[in-house]
Amino acid sequence: MPEPTMVVATGTAGTVETAGTIERAGTVVAADYFESYSVVGLLAVVGVLFVAVAFGAGRLLRPVVPTPEKLMTYECGVDPVGEGWAHTQVRYYVYAFLYVIFAVDSIFLFPWATVFAAPGYGAATLVEMFIFLGFLAVGLLYAYKKGVLTWT
Repeated sequence: MPEPTMVVATGTAGTVETAGTIERAGTVVAADYFESYSVVGLLAVVGVLFVAVAFGAGRLLRPVVPTPEKLMTYECGVDPVGEGWAHTQVRYYVYAFLYVIFAVDSIFLFPWATVFAAPGYGAATLVEMFIFLGFLAVGLLYAYKKGVLTWT
């Protein structure tokens, strides 16, 4: 990111420029540092207004004809029958949790590989990664011993 630019008043007696600020007669004159933030703020406001206008136009232009069929709960093309509560087996959540664990593991392996290649970090990062993989292996062994990984 380029450094913020400053406007220096020329021909003014007593102007001293130090470390990115301009002092004139004991007061600090602000550079146009906040100009970049105002552009980001303006862009955020335009984005929020765009979304608000789109939702408002959709609300004004859509037809509203409520019928009992339209107000009925709809899920996957099947009419709801019975209670809304259904039993779900816990093993599906355990498989999802195990997937997340190994996905996070793979996310950590790529940055580790780049740091491992840097000079001076080889042995320390190698030990750290084996400790991390050891924790994951212990967790996987625990899940295997508990019978979580058997599909019944």
